[in-house]
Amino acid sequence: MPGPSPPLLLCPAPSLRALGSGARRIPDSALTAGASGAWLPWRRAVHYHRFPGRGCWLPACPWVMACQQSRYHSFSSASRLQPQPSGVTTDESFLIENKSTQKRKLLQKRRTLTGQFSMGGHLSPWPTYTSGQTILQNRKPCSDDYRKRVGSCQQHPFRTAKPRYLEELENYLRKELLLLDLGTDSTQELRLQPYREIFEFFIEDFKTYKPLLSSIKNAYEGMLAHQREKIRALEPLKAKLVTVNEDCNERILAMRAEEKHEISLLKKEKMNLLKLIDKKNEEKISLQSEVAKLRKNLAEEYLHYLSERDARKILIADLNELRYQREDMSLAQSPGIWGEDPVKLTLALKMTRQDLTRTQMELNTMKANFGDVVPRRDFEMQEKTNKDLQEQLDTLRASYEEVRKEHEILMQLHMSTLKERDQFFSELQEIQRISTPRPDWTKCEDVVAGGPERWQMLAEGKNSDQLVDVLLEEIGSGLLREKEFFPGLGYEEAIPAFLRFEGLVENKKPSKKDVVDLLKDAWKERLAEEQKETFPDFFFNFLERRFGPSDAMAWAYTIFENIKIFHSNEVMSQFYAVLMGKRSENVYVTQKETVAQLLKEMTNADSQNEGLLTMEQFNTVLRSTFPLKTEEQIQELMEAGGWHPSRSNADLLNYRSLFMEDEEGQSEPFVQKLWEQYMDEKDEYLQQLKQELGTELYEEVTLPKLRGALTTIDPSLDKQTVNTYMSQAFQLPESELPEDGDEKEEGVVEILQTALERLQVIDIRRVGPREPEPAN
Repeated sequence: MPGPSPPLLLCPAPSLRALGSGARRIPDSALTAGASGAWLPWRRAVHYHRFPGRGCWLPACPWVMACQQSRYHSFSSASRLQPQPSGVTTDESFLIENKSTQKRKLLQKRRTLTGQFSMGGHLSPWPTYTSGQTILQNRKPCSDDYRKRVGSCQQHPFRTAKPRYLEELENYLRKELLLLDLGTDSTQELRLQPYREIFEFFIEDFKTYKPLLSSIKNAYEGMLAHQREKIRALEPLKAKLVTVNEDCNERILAMRAEEKHEISLLKKEKMNLLKLIDKKNEEKISLQSEVAKLRKNLAEEYLHYLSERDARKILIADLNELRYQREDMSLAQSPGIWGEDPVKLTLALKMTRQDLTRTQMELNTMKANFGDVVPRRDFEMQEKTNKDLQEQLDTLRASYEEVRKEHEILMQLHMSTLKERDQFFSELQEIQRISTPRPDWTKCEDVVAGGPERWQMLAEGKNSDQLVDVLLEEIGSGLLREKEFFPGLGYEEAIPAFLRFEGLVENKKPSKKDVVDLLKDAWKERLAEEQKETFPDFFFNFLERRFGPSDAMAWAYTIFENIKIFHSNEVMSQFYAVLMGKRSENVYVTQKETVAQLLKEMTNADSQNEGLLTMEQFNTVLRSTFPLKTEEQIQELMEAGGWHPSRSNADLLNYRSLFMEDEEGQSEPFVQKLWEQYMDEKDEYLQQLKQELGTELYEEVTLPKLRGALTTIDPSLDKQTVNTYMSQAFQLPESELPEDGDEKEEGVVEILQTALERLQVIDIRRVGPREPEPAN
């Protein structure tokens, strides 16, 4: 039979909250099993609290069940100092030692008091009969709320008191919080320390839940440490963010100031234009008023002349009446009149009166018809004045329209300028962000063999790109001299025929001059060869004839590595381009023939055979040899030959020195300029061809379209040359090319970029001007 169930201590719901988040619910089934003694061997050693309405059991603390008067005398009330990450002072160490001593005494007393309690002790009735009480709220000990609660406790003295252990913990917590509130430098983290210590006491007292409560405490402590580390890591980022914010604000203020200045200038310009428009309007109004005044004067003059005309007519009528009266009186007084027939006189008078009536009617008709007519002279004068005023008005209107259009154009130009300014500013910021500082090439003086003198000789007249090539050549030549063997590249299809070998190949280590001389000999033999073979096969056969079959492969690898490194050397770079198929050997042959032809022309112009030409003769020879070159190109060749604008045309030039070569095969600047102009002319010719086609690089082009574009940009091309170009562009033999007008032409297509790259390989140049000159 199992023993009786342990006595229970009932407590209200607030007591469960006071125990912290570590209190968990226990199923009633488990509690039943525990009560019957099935799987709880420790149930008789521990008392339980059951919370009504919540279905949970918690082991009762021995100090809660005991009824002794006192368990601890006091807790340490020394002032708590803020913990430091590293190092403590003498006062801090003293306080820490004092606190540790008090904790040890507290634990000893706790063990002593625990041994005094037993299962036969009385259970504490608190908080069974204290409804609505809470253990401790997070409030200041000296606040008004605290005083009210203390007063309420004093007013109800008959309530059951809290356990002594709980009151000691609360008093200790209040004292610590009060001391922290009195301090001026207390932080939120420091305020957690009293709660942490109370929680540690609580864990030590509840041995059964110590592992769970310790894990909860450690989890919270770990999370707090993690958050502190994260905050400490974000502090530099916050400072950087503040700095970046200040820089951006300064830039914005600078841009706003600049825009404000520009806006003020534009406002001033707008005010000036508005003043000009107002001035023109005032002039227009004054002219309109003057025209109105002239019209008024014209009307007044017209009325005046009209009245003068009427008065004149009346005067003329009066004069005629007086004349008629005088004539009648003279006839009446004349003695001869009485002798005439009265009937006849009566009839004459009647006819005269009829004539007078008809004349009067005609006069009235004339008055009615021409009463408003202006004299021609006045009309012409007024018409001329009106025409002049109209012309002035039209001129002013045209001026106004022109000013208005100029204003609109200026506004559009202003807006476009603002957009360009913003675009350039953004591009400037992007360039400043991604640009790199210019290299200090003087640092290479101590690295390159030969010291500063040789580096200055190598770097003279070269830009940064060329200096990089020179530096790479120096580094590559040094590495090349250190190699004893080259690894074979194998027998794959992508490997050139003269390099197909497996194993190690000896490095012959020739000098730069030896390589140049060997390449010159190869070119001489190639030009004298009758049976043409592919250039790579010729090169390897040449090496076999020169060094024998056993050393041919070693020399092939050695020469190939040398010409691949020295890009600045003309002989090596051209030989490498031809050997790798990047340039046709006809380009090299044609260039040499051009130089030889130019030297021949200069020699013919030198009648004294002294090797000297005047600048005028030099200019004439260049123009006759290169009729398609522009004036700027001729000027560049003359400057490369030594001419200067300050020199006279009669100055002599040693033309033979222009075609000299040094021991490494480097030509003079004059020949180099010829080669540069040839490459530029080829690029320009192909660019004109692309523009004439009007096709994108990735689109296809047909044979008749490419042929038509070539004949358009260069009408002087003959059929054979065009077929050669077409054969190279479409990679078809000339015999298989369709004839002009054949239907098969449309079926021959190629990508434009591929066709242009193939034409770049061969010797393609302009034969004549784009538009043939008209015949005289």
